[in-house]
Amino acid sequence: VILGIQAVGSHVAELHGEFILALEMGALLEDVAGTVHAHPTMTEAFHESVLKTLGHAIHTT
Repeated sequence: VILGIQAVGSHVAELHGEFILALEMGALLEDVAGTVHAHPTMTEAFHESVLKTLGHAIHTT
């Protein structure tokens, strides 16, 4: 279960809805990973960070 989220940076306010939804629904990382996120958007970055945490990142360096 996602217990909290901390974010700093430009346009981070665009992500607050995504964060609040994940927290309120008691989402697991797998729940976020299994949802569709539009491309290109800031919420896609949240999705990608969850995928990276789970070892399934789409974009790697």
